[in-house]
Amino acid sequence: MRLREVRQRLPIVGELPRPAGSRRGLPEVSGDPIPRPRLAVWELTLACDQKCVHCGPRAGIARAHELDTDECLRLVAELAELGVQEVTLIGGEAYLRDDFILVIRAIREHGMHATLTSGGYNLGPERAAAMVEAGVESVSISIDGLEPHHDVLRDRVGSWQRAFAALGHLRAAGADVTANTQINALTQGDLPALLELLAPAGIHAWQLQVTVAHGRAAEHQEILLQPYMYLALFDELARIAVRCRELGITLTPANSLGWFGPHEMTLRGHHNSGGTYAGCKAGIATVAIESDGTIKNCLSLGGRNNNGGSWREHGLRALWERAPELRYMRERGASELWGYCAECYYAEPCRGGCTSV
Repeated sequence: MRLREVRQRLPIVGELPRPAGSRRGLPEVSGDPIPRPRLAVWELTLACDQKCVHCGPRAGIARAHELDTDECLRLVAELAELGVQEVTLIGGEAYLRDDFILVIRAIREHGMHATLTSGGYNLGPERAAAMVEAGVESVSISIDGLEPHHDVLRDRVGSWQRAFAALGHLRAAGADVTANTQINALTQGDLPALLELLAPAGIHAWQLQVTVAHGRAAEHQEILLQPYMYLALFDELARIAVRCRELGITLTPANSLGWFGPHEMTLRGHHNSGGTYAGCKAGIATVAIESDGTIKNCLSLGGRNNNGGSWREHGLRALWERAPELRYMRERGASELWGYCAECYYAEPCRGGCTSV
């Protein structure tokens, strides 16, 4: 069924339910014995129209036995029942499934926020209008540096131009737009100039994350940042954070950037009540879904050892509450740290930081 035919299946509604909670950040974790996830990150398909050299899951071809439409809609209902407030669809490239708009509509009908992350390569006016009609609220477009470096990393000539065009199509359709950028040896020097191009493109937030040695990136050592590069990087990020505030853009440093350095308040003070990194929320306030129904605490954690189990076999609640792979971060404490981390003043909130790095 093609996208145009799927759009005709969307019920015409005057107004979609207003989701509870905010999609601007994760709330504090409740004191319940088993916390409830507030954010679900869902790889709707592993199929992709680009072949990025830094792709962690090596996207390109759909996984075997990906969830069908009916299964996706049932899983949406279970996410809502578990207490999820926002669902972010990713890929691969989520829009390569024409039924992605049915999933978006179901998310909104169940009272949750619907957001999406995309490379934007084939996100034209029709797809942009369809996803906004379905109820998507905000879309993040991946733009990795200036045009020459972006196109090399994405392995597609013209990818950078198409990504910026996607921002325009989405804004014209009525969606909020944000951007996300990989920082690596190629893009590190591009960030200030890129910001000045993203601002007039209309983004309201910009997420930055370091390229880590996962998937294809592990085969491209030449793009990975080396330890000595981080000192200059954090000085630059502090200047970028100040400029973002001047432009009215929320800068979001991802967990892979590291924490508790001299610029922590500048980089994260507006995100957390304490002004510092609040610890990894994987399996505490976030849940992750692979396109075949595998449930994890974070999609950045590759390998079978991090798979909590199959949704088809166990259901979402049972995996969230009982799978050791999802409970890991809830039960991990500072007592498990060793070396410098064990003696660090920030050991308790940090607990060793992002487990994917």
